[in-house]
Amino acid sequence: MNKIQKGDKVVVLVGKDRGKHGIVEKSVGADFVVVAGVGVAKKAVKPNPAINLVGGIVDKLMPIHVSNVALFNVGTGKVDRVGFKVVDGKKVRIFKSNGEVVKAQ
Repeated sequence: MNKIQKGDKVVVLVGKDRGKHGIVEKSVGADFVVVAGVGVAKKAVKPNPAINLVGGIVDKLMPIHVSNVALFNVGTGKVDRVGFKVVDGKKVRIFKSNGEVVKAQ
């Protein structure tokens, strides 16, 4: 179980998008996540008539390392660290500041 998962609301801590909020769209490997609207890069794409693709410059979401994002706690309105706890025989994620269970957004 990862501390940051798909559907979590996160805040970027470092880089050009510092302070931006976004929802995690997918997890790339164990250490990277793709956040909606954050880490957008321009990419040149060649035209491909076989699949009816027009060439040009397109926006591409780039992965961000999980150490550069933090989970947003809606209860406190701030970013928070995440820990794990066993509740009713299941391992769940909790916020370190208030001990509440993390719910998917």
